[in-house]
Amino acid sequence: MSKYDIIVLGSGPGGYVTAIRASQLGFKTAVVEKESLGGICLNWGCIPTKALLKSAQVFDYLKHAEDYGLTVKDADKDFNAVVNRSRGVADGMSKGVQFLMKKNKIDVISGFGKVKVGKKVEVTDDKGDKTDYSADHIIIATGARARELPSLPIDGKKVIEYRKAMSLEKQPKKMIIVGSGAIGVEFGHFYNAMGTEVTIVEYLPHLVPVEDEDVSKQFERSFKKAGIKVMTNSEVLSVDTSGKGVKATVKTKKGEQVLEADILLSAVGIKTNIESIGLEDLGITVDRDRIIVNDFYQTNIPGYYAIGDVTPGPALAHVASAEGITCVEKIAGMDVEPIDYGNIPGCTYSTPEIASVGMTEKAAREKGYELKVGKFPFSASGKAKAAGTPDGFVKVIFDAKYGEWLGCHMIGAGVTDMIAEAVLGRKLETTGHEVLKAIHPHPTMSEAVMEAVADAYDEVIHL
Repeated sequence: MSKYDIIVLGSGPGGYVTAIRASQLGFKTAVVEKESLGGICLNWGCIPTKALLKSAQVFDYLKHAEDYGLTVKDADKDFNAVVNRSRGVADGMSKGVQFLMKKNKIDVISGFGKVKVGKKVEVTDDKGDKTDYSADHIIIATGARARELPSLPIDGKKVIEYRKAMSLEKQPKKMIIVGSGAIGVEFGHFYNAMGTEVTIVEYLPHLVPVEDEDVSKQFERSFKKAGIKVMTNSEVLSVDTSGKGVKATVKTKKGEQVLEADILLSAVGIKTNIESIGLEDLGITVDRDRIIVNDFYQTNIPGYYAIGDVTPGPALAHVASAEGITCVEKIAGMDVEPIDYGNIPGCTYSTPEIASVGMTEKAAREKGYELKVGKFPFSASGKAKAAGTPDGFVKVIFDAKYGEWLGCHMIGAGVTDMIAEAVLGRKLETTGHEVLKAIHPHPTMSEAVMEAVADAYDEVIHL
């Protein structure tokens, strides 16, 4: 039986990053993966969706070339070529992870991993053969999959989840999307940009409901302007797939109505991949579908750890990576501080993009803070106007008493690349005046951060 210092179950952005850091720290390391290196994020999530969205952006530019003084005749898309490009990007990234495994001398064990008593992992390969491996430390990073609601049974043909949505053989003429989190709205934007008639159904009062209310309202306006039908305060009661397409019965404030489409995409959250991996046999504590861990990702059973989507933290790729690094550095005896989950950035890559960190204005007021709130619209940004992307704004929230940067919320072109300034500023405990006095380059979209802070302190110049 092969013996390792660390075995990681799963090779997503949590698992493979964890394995690399473990190897860097001198641990003999192995990764168990039942499908493709890179996991869902790299193969079916973060990366290939961004490739689809880039194609949508280029196509949108072509359709609106006249706005930039250009003439483009007969611009059209090849849906299958767009999908194939996305798959090619994902395949290339997966090969990159293979290279990193070899470079860092990490053994890749193909098959389905199951944790066992005695710090062992049983791996079942594609032929059904089982092999046991042992390690001093076993880290579970098996991720999650699309959640399935009883009212929305996924058949993979007419009612689909995100994996199928990015690899359809034929572009649908009409699509219903249930759920308006990042997955729902990113696909909503992509298919709308490609020419599909899209309807988004959201149970809560606003699209992207975890965001600041001002952002949600702006986002809804932008989606409606783009021709997407938005139905909030609405619930899909049932679906009928017996006919040619799909019929969804939707409960709204005005009563029930039936929506018809070729495809319904269920984007109602995730379900962790913790079934049949041995947790019950070991007695590892699970609560509400998540493995319970301490600040350094140890489970209640010594020698067994869990990171990423299977734990109670935010189900985000960058969080999984950070958790894995923290976990193995603690195992190595390093002086490690716990992750600050109040300073995790969230990004949505639709058009417009959304990026946020920290508290919303509502949450900050509910906690009793006296606030200074500033907002700067991109319609007043020279760079945004020149780029033809004036929609959106930057909103900042500060504690009036001590100047603490409580939250930052952005919506507009390229904001997912801008939010790191707020994350770093908050990490370094910067104040509003320090941000204001940090000179930002002109003309850039990033100036809007400085201008929003200036607005909060009644020093704004360009409004």
